[in-house]
Amino acid sequence: MHIQMSTPLLTAGLLPARHLRVPGASVQGGATEAAAVHGVPSQPIATHPSASESLPGWAFLTIALCSVLCIVALAWWIPFRMMRVQRTRVRNAERAAAEGARNAEIASMTRGLAHEIKNPLSTVVLNAQLLREEILDSPLGESDRASMSRRVDTLAREAARLRDILTDFLRYAGRMQLDRRHCDLRDAVGEISDFFMPQAEQAGVRFILHADSHPVIVDADPSLIKQALLNLLLNSVQAMQDLPEDRARTLQLSVHIDHADNRSGQPRCAAIDVEDTGPGLPAETIQHAFEPYHTTKPGGNGLGLATARRIVEAHGGSIEALQAVIGNGARFRITLPLARHTPPRVTPTSLSPSDALEHRSP
Repeated sequence: MHIQMSTPLLTAGLLPARHLRVPGASVQGGATEAAAVHGVPSQPIATHPSASESLPGWAFLTIALCSVLCIVALAWWIPFRMMRVQRTRVRNAERAAAEGARNAEIASMTRGLAHEIKNPLSTVVLNAQLLREEILDSPLGESDRASMSRRVDTLAREAARLRDILTDFLRYAGRMQLDRRHCDLRDAVGEISDFFMPQAEQAGVRFILHADSHPVIVDADPSLIKQALLNLLLNSVQAMQDLPEDRARTLQLSVHIDHADNRSGQPRCAAIDVEDTGPGLPAETIQHAFEPYHTTKPGGNGLGLATARRIVEAHGGSIEALQAVIGNGARFRITLPLARHTPPRVTPTSLSPSDALEHRSP
Protein backbone atom coordinates (compact mmCIF):
# COMPACT_ATOMS: atom_id res chain seq x y z
CA MET A 1 0.00 0.00 0.00
CA HIS A 2 1.40 3.39 -0.94
CA ILE A 3 1.88 6.10 1.64
CA GLN A 4 -0.48 8.42 -0.23
CA MET A 5 -3.31 5.94 0.24
CA SER A 6 -2.65 5.31 3.94
CA THR A 7 -2.18 8.92 4.98
CA PRO A 8 -5.86 9.87 4.68
CA LEU A 9 -6.80 6.72 6.60
CA LEU A 10 -4.33 7.55 9.33
CA THR A 11 -5.68 11.10 9.48
CA ALA A 12 -9.25 9.83 9.79
CA GLY A 13 -8.27 7.32 12.44
CA LEU A 14 -9.61 4.38 10.49
CA LEU A 15 -6.33 2.62 10.00
CA PRO A 16 -4.16 1.82 13.02
CA ALA A 17 -0.65 2.95 12.38
CA ARG A 18 1.21 0.95 15.00
CA HIS A 19 1.83 -2.04 12.65
CA LEU A 20 1.95 -0.11 9.36
CA ARG A 21 5.19 -0.42 7.38
CA VAL A 22 5.73 1.78 4.37
CA PRO A 23 8.98 2.43 2.55
CA GLY A 24 10.81 5.54 3.81
CA ALA A 25 7.92 6.81 5.90
CA SER A 26 8.15 7.69 9.55
CA VAL A 27 5.42 9.01 11.86
CA GLN A 28 6.65 10.38 15.21
CA GLY A 29 4.55 10.99 18.29
CA GLY A 30 1.28 9.94 16.61
CA ALA A 31 1.71 12.39 13.67
CA THR A 32 -0.23 11.54 10.53
CA GLU A 33 1.98 13.27 8.01
CA ALA A 34 4.28 10.96 5.97
CA ALA A 35 7.42 11.78 4.00
CA ALA A 36 7.98 9.32 1.21
CA VAL A 37 11.58 8.74 0.44
CA HIS A 38 12.22 6.45 -2.52
CA GLY A 39 15.05 4.02 -2.59
CA VAL A 40 15.37 3.43 1.18
CA PRO A 41 14.30 0.32 3.03
CA SER A 42 10.92 0.26 4.67
CA GLN A 43 10.76 1.54 8.31
CA PRO A 44 7.98 1.15 10.87
CA ILE A 45 5.80 4.16 11.60
CA ALA A 46 6.35 4.89 15.31
CA THR A 47 3.17 5.97 17.09
CA HIS A 48 1.88 5.87 20.67
CA PRO A 49 -1.44 4.09 20.78
CA SER A 50 -4.17 5.83 22.75
CA ALA A 51 -6.50 4.10 25.25
CA SER A 52 -9.34 4.20 22.75
CA GLU A 53 -7.23 2.29 20.26
CA SER A 54 -5.99 -0.31 22.81
CA LEU A 55 -9.44 -1.23 24.22
CA PRO A 56 -12.12 -2.93 22.17
CA GLY A 57 -15.66 -1.58 21.97
CA TRP A 58 -17.22 -4.16 24.29
CA ALA A 59 -14.88 -3.02 27.11
CA PHE A 60 -16.19 0.54 26.82
CA LEU A 61 -19.74 -0.74 27.04
CA THR A 62 -18.88 -2.82 30.12
CA ILE A 63 -17.26 0.14 31.90
CA ALA A 64 -20.19 2.41 31.07
CA LEU A 65 -22.69 -0.18 32.27
CA CYS A 66 -20.78 -0.73 35.53
CA SER A 67 -20.66 3.02 36.12
CA VAL A 68 -24.40 3.32 35.62
CA LEU A 69 -25.03 0.38 37.96
CA CYS A 70 -22.79 1.91 40.63
CA ILE A 71 -24.60 5.23 40.42
CA VAL A 72 -27.98 3.50 40.68
CA ALA A 73 -26.77 1.40 43.64
CA LEU A 74 -25.49 4.46 45.49
CA ALA A 75 -28.68 6.36 44.76
CA TRP A 76 -30.63 3.50 46.38
CA TRP A 77 -28.23 2.65 49.22
CA ILE A 78 -27.75 6.15 50.64
CA PRO A 79 -31.47 6.81 51.35
CA PHE A 80 -31.85 3.25 52.61
CA ARG A 81 -28.93 3.73 55.01
CA MET A 82 -30.31 7.03 56.21
CA MET A 83 -33.69 5.42 56.85
CA ARG A 84 -32.06 2.64 58.86
CA VAL A 85 -30.11 5.14 60.94
CA GLN A 86 -33.27 7.16 61.54
CA ARG A 87 -35.19 4.06 62.56
CA THR A 88 -32.41 3.09 64.96
CA ARG A 89 -32.47 6.52 66.55
CA VAL A 90 -36.24 6.41 66.90
CA ARG A 91 -36.06 2.98 68.52
CA ASN A 92 -33.33 4.13 70.91
CA ALA A 93 -35.33 7.23 71.82
CA GLU A 94 -38.45 5.15 72.44
CA ARG A 95 -36.47 2.68 74.51
CA ALA A 96 -34.88 5.49 76.54
CA ALA A 97 -38.27 7.12 77.09
CA ALA A 98 -39.78 3.81 78.23
CA GLU A 99 -36.82 3.17 80.53
CA GLY A 100 -37.05 6.69 81.94
CA ALA A 101 -40.77 6.27 82.58
CA ARG A 102 -40.13 2.95 84.29
CA ASN A 103 -37.34 4.43 86.43
CA ALA A 104 -39.62 7.31 87.39
CA GLU A 105 -42.33 4.84 88.35
CA ILE A 106 -39.88 2.79 90.41
CA ALA A 107 -38.58 5.93 92.11
CA SER A 108 -42.12 7.01 92.94
CA MET A 109 -42.90 3.57 94.37
CA THR A 110 -39.65 3.63 96.37
CA ARG A 111 -40.47 7.01 97.87
CA GLY A 112 -43.94 5.81 98.73
CA LEU A 113 -42.54 2.67 100.33
CA ALA A 114 -40.04 4.69 102.33
CA HIS A 115 -42.86 6.90 103.61
CA GLU A 116 -44.89 3.86 104.61
CA ILE A 117 -41.93 2.45 106.54
CA LYS A 118 -40.95 5.74 108.13
CA ASN A 119 -44.33 6.51 109.66
CA PRO A 120 -44.58 3.28 111.72
CA LEU A 121 -40.98 3.72 112.83
CA SER A 122 -41.86 7.02 114.46
CA THR A 123 -44.62 5.21 116.33
CA VAL A 124 -42.20 2.45 117.36
CA VAL A 125 -39.73 4.99 118.74
CA LEU A 126 -42.44 6.82 120.67
CA ASN A 127 -43.88 3.63 122.16
CA ALA A 128 -40.40 2.39 123.06
CA GLN A 129 -39.82 5.56 125.06
CA LEU A 130 -43.15 5.17 126.84
CA LEU A 131 -42.40 1.52 127.54
CA ARG A 132 -39.06 2.44 129.05
CA GLU A 133 -40.74 4.89 131.43
CA GLU A 134 -43.23 2.22 132.50
CA ILE A 135 -40.44 -0.27 133.08
CA LEU A 136 -38.59 2.19 135.27
CA ASP A 137 -41.79 2.83 137.30
CA SER A 138 -42.67 -0.87 137.57
CA PRO A 139 -42.22 -2.87 140.81
CA LEU A 140 -39.67 -5.17 139.16
CA GLY A 141 -36.28 -5.75 140.63
CA GLU A 142 -33.46 -3.35 139.96
CA SER A 143 -31.55 -5.78 137.78
CA ASP A 144 -34.66 -6.73 135.79
CA ARG A 145 -35.57 -3.11 135.24
CA ALA A 146 -32.06 -2.26 134.08
CA SER A 147 -31.94 -5.21 131.67
CA MET A 148 -35.34 -4.48 130.15
CA SER A 149 -34.56 -0.78 129.95
CA ARG A 150 -31.36 -1.48 127.99
CA ARG A 151 -33.24 -3.67 125.53
CA VAL A 152 -35.92 -1.06 125.01
CA ASP A 153 -33.25 1.62 124.55
CA THR A 154 -31.58 -0.52 121.89
CA LEU A 155 -34.91 -0.97 120.14
CA ALA A 156 -35.63 2.76 120.21
CA ARG A 157 -32.11 3.67 119.09
CA GLU A 158 -32.10 1.30 116.10
CA ALA A 159 -35.60 2.34 115.07
CA ALA A 160 -34.58 6.00 115.24
CA ARG A 161 -31.46 5.28 113.17
CA LEU A 162 -33.54 3.52 110.51
CA ARG A 163 -35.97 6.45 110.52
CA ASP A 164 -33.09 8.89 110.00
CA ILE A 165 -31.80 6.80 107.09
CA LEU A 166 -35.21 6.90 105.46
CA THR A 167 -35.44 10.64 106.07
CA ASP A 168 -32.08 11.20 104.37
CA PHE A 169 -33.11 8.93 101.50
CA LEU A 170 -36.34 10.83 100.96
CA ARG A 171 -34.47 14.11 101.06
CA TYR A 172 -31.98 12.84 98.47
CA ALA A 173 -34.41 11.02 96.15
CA GLY A 174 -37.32 13.40 96.48
CA ARG A 175 -38.20 16.13 94.06
CA MET A 176 -36.25 19.26 94.72
CA GLN A 177 -38.17 22.50 94.31
CA LEU A 178 -36.02 25.60 94.41
CA ASP A 179 -37.36 28.83 95.82
CA ARG A 180 -34.79 31.07 94.17
CA ARG A 181 -34.32 34.58 95.38
CA HIS A 182 -31.75 37.35 95.19
CA CYS A 183 -29.78 36.78 98.39
CA ASP A 184 -26.42 37.45 99.97
CA LEU A 185 -24.56 34.25 100.76
CA ARG A 186 -23.00 35.91 103.79
CA ASP A 187 -26.42 35.96 105.46
CA ALA A 188 -27.05 32.24 104.86
CA VAL A 189 -23.55 31.35 106.06
CA GLY A 190 -23.98 33.50 109.17
CA GLU A 191 -27.32 31.90 110.04
CA ILE A 192 -26.02 28.34 109.67
CA SER A 193 -22.97 29.31 111.75
CA ASP A 194 -25.15 30.54 114.62
CA PHE A 195 -27.22 27.37 114.39
CA PHE A 196 -24.21 25.04 114.31
CA MET A 197 -22.15 26.80 116.97
CA PRO A 198 -23.52 24.89 120.01
CA GLN A 199 -22.86 21.52 118.36
CA ALA A 200 -19.30 22.51 117.48
CA GLU A 201 -18.66 23.68 121.05
CA GLN A 202 -20.07 20.45 122.45
CA ALA A 203 -17.70 18.45 120.22
CA GLY A 204 -14.71 20.55 121.31
CA VAL A 205 -14.19 22.04 117.87
CA ARG A 206 -12.85 25.55 117.34
CA PHE A 207 -15.15 27.11 114.78
CA ILE A 208 -14.00 30.04 112.61
CA LEU A 209 -16.09 32.02 110.14
CA HIS A 210 -14.56 34.22 107.44
CA ALA A 211 -16.97 36.43 105.51
CA ASP A 212 -16.07 38.63 102.59
CA SER A 213 -16.38 42.35 103.24
CA HIS A 214 -18.27 42.77 99.93
CA PRO A 215 -21.75 41.35 99.17
CA VAL A 216 -21.80 37.88 97.61
CA ILE A 217 -25.10 38.00 95.73
CA VAL A 218 -26.49 34.84 94.12
CA ASP A 219 -29.86 33.59 92.91
CA ALA A 220 -30.44 30.63 95.21
CA ASP A 221 -32.72 28.98 97.74
CA PRO A 222 -31.21 29.98 101.11
CA SER A 223 -32.81 27.10 103.02
CA LEU A 224 -31.37 24.48 100.68
CA ILE A 225 -27.96 26.14 100.68
CA LYS A 226 -27.97 26.02 104.48
CA GLN A 227 -28.95 22.34 104.33
CA ALA A 228 -25.97 21.58 102.08
CA LEU A 229 -23.63 23.52 104.39
CA LEU A 230 -25.02 21.74 107.44
CA ASN A 231 -24.25 18.36 105.86
CA LEU A 232 -20.67 19.45 105.17
CA LEU A 233 -20.19 20.82 108.70
CA LEU A 234 -21.56 17.65 110.29
CA ASN A 235 -19.27 15.56 108.11
CA SER A 236 -16.23 17.57 109.23
CA VAL A 237 -17.10 17.39 112.93
CA GLN A 238 -17.67 13.63 112.73
CA ALA A 239 -14.34 13.21 110.93
CA MET A 240 -12.51 14.91 113.83
CA GLN A 241 -14.12 12.86 116.62
CA ASP A 242 -11.39 10.21 116.67
CA LEU A 243 -8.45 12.64 116.66
CA PRO A 244 -5.94 12.45 119.54
CA GLU A 245 -6.56 14.76 122.44
CA ASP A 246 -3.39 16.74 121.78
CA ARG A 247 -4.34 17.50 118.20
CA ALA A 248 -6.17 20.75 117.43
CA ARG A 249 -9.71 20.47 116.14
CA THR A 250 -10.49 23.43 113.93
CA LEU A 251 -13.34 23.94 111.53
CA GLN A 252 -13.25 26.96 109.22
CA LEU A 253 -16.14 28.23 107.10
CA SER A 254 -15.52 31.02 104.59
CA VAL A 255 -17.53 32.73 101.87
CA HIS A 256 -16.09 35.03 99.22
CA ILE A 257 -16.03 35.88 95.52
CA ASP A 258 -13.58 33.72 93.64
CA HIS A 259 -11.48 35.65 91.11
CA ALA A 260 -9.19 32.80 90.05
CA ASP A 261 -11.34 31.97 87.02
CA ASN A 262 -10.70 35.39 85.51
CA ARG A 263 -7.34 34.13 84.22
CA SER A 264 -9.09 31.66 81.91
CA GLY A 265 -11.67 34.17 80.78
CA GLN A 266 -14.48 32.55 82.76
CA PRO A 267 -16.98 34.64 84.73
CA ARG A 268 -16.51 35.11 88.43
CA CYS A 269 -18.32 32.88 90.91
CA ALA A 270 -19.22 32.73 94.58
CA ALA A 271 -17.22 30.28 96.66
CA ILE A 272 -17.89 28.66 100.04
CA ASP A 273 -15.10 26.67 101.70
CA VAL A 274 -15.54 24.20 104.56
CA GLU A 275 -12.13 23.21 105.90
CA ASP A 276 -11.20 21.02 108.86
CA THR A 277 -8.09 19.60 110.53
CA GLY A 278 -9.29 16.01 110.50
CA PRO A 279 -7.53 12.96 109.06
CA GLY A 280 -8.07 14.15 105.49
CA LEU A 281 -9.29 12.30 102.44
CA PRO A 282 -7.24 9.67 100.60
CA ALA A 283 -7.17 9.84 96.82
CA GLU A 284 -9.49 6.86 96.41
CA THR A 285 -11.95 8.40 98.87
CA ILE A 286 -12.00 11.76 97.05
CA GLN A 287 -13.11 10.05 93.83
CA HIS A 288 -16.14 8.50 95.55
CA ALA A 289 -16.82 11.11 98.24
CA PHE A 290 -20.13 12.28 96.75
CA GLU A 291 -21.52 8.90 95.71
CA PRO A 292 -24.67 7.75 97.53
CA TYR A 293 -24.12 5.25 100.35
CA HIS A 294 -20.34 5.60 100.19
CA THR A 295 -19.03 6.23 103.68
CA THR A 296 -15.97 5.45 105.78
CA LYS A 297 -17.61 6.29 109.11
CA PRO A 298 -19.20 3.59 111.28
CA GLY A 299 -22.94 4.11 111.40
CA GLY A 300 -22.95 6.55 108.48
CA ASN A 301 -25.37 6.22 105.60
CA GLY A 302 -23.32 8.01 102.93
CA LEU A 303 -26.12 10.38 101.88
CA GLY A 304 -24.99 13.62 103.48
CA LEU A 305 -22.39 14.58 100.86
CA ALA A 306 -24.51 13.15 98.04
CA THR A 307 -27.42 15.34 99.11
CA ALA A 308 -25.15 18.39 99.32
CA ARG A 309 -23.92 17.74 95.78
CA ARG A 310 -27.48 17.37 94.49
CA ILE A 311 -28.49 20.68 96.08
CA VAL A 312 -25.47 22.54 94.69
CA GLU A 313 -25.86 21.11 91.18
CA ALA A 314 -29.56 22.03 91.20
CA HIS A 315 -28.40 25.64 91.61
CA GLY A 316 -26.07 25.35 88.62
CA GLY A 317 -22.97 25.15 90.82
CA SER A 318 -20.36 22.55 91.65
CA ILE A 319 -18.82 20.97 94.72
CA GLU A 320 -15.43 19.31 95.04
CA ALA A 321 -13.32 17.69 97.73
CA LEU A 322 -9.78 19.03 98.16
CA GLN A 323 -6.91 18.77 100.57
CA ALA A 324 -6.94 21.27 103.39
CA VAL A 325 -4.72 24.35 103.49
CA ILE A 326 -4.61 24.96 107.25
CA GLY A 327 -3.61 21.39 108.12
CA ASN A 328 -3.77 17.77 107.06
CA GLY A 329 -7.55 17.69 106.94
CA ALA A 330 -10.09 18.00 104.17
CA ARG A 331 -11.58 20.96 102.35
CA PHE A 332 -14.87 21.10 100.50
CA ARG A 333 -15.50 23.94 98.07
CA ILE A 334 -18.91 24.99 96.78
CA THR A 335 -19.01 27.32 93.79
CA LEU A 336 -22.18 29.06 92.66
CA PRO A 337 -22.76 31.48 89.78
CA LEU A 338 -23.08 35.07 90.83
CA ALA A 339 -26.37 36.82 90.26
CA ARG A 340 -26.65 39.02 87.22
CA HIS A 341 -26.10 42.75 87.54
CA THR A 342 -23.90 42.23 90.56
CA PRO A 343 -21.69 45.29 91.10
CA PRO A 344 -18.11 44.21 90.28
CA ARG A 345 -15.29 44.62 92.72
CA VAL A 346 -12.41 46.79 91.66
CA THR A 347 -9.56 44.52 92.74
CA PRO A 348 -9.51 41.24 94.62
CA THR A 349 -8.08 41.70 98.09
CA SER A 350 -7.23 39.19 100.76
CA LEU A 351 -9.24 39.07 103.94
CA SER A 352 -7.90 41.14 106.76
CA PRO A 353 -8.23 40.09 110.38
CA SER A 354 -10.92 42.73 110.87
CA ASP A 355 -13.02 41.14 108.12
CA ALA A 356 -12.99 37.72 109.79
CA LEU A 357 -15.63 36.76 112.31
CA GLU A 358 -14.16 34.18 114.63
CA HIS A 359 -16.16 31.88 116.93
CA ARG A 360 -14.30 29.82 119.46
CA SER A 361 -15.42 27.18 121.88
CA PRO A 362 -14.57 27.86 125.49
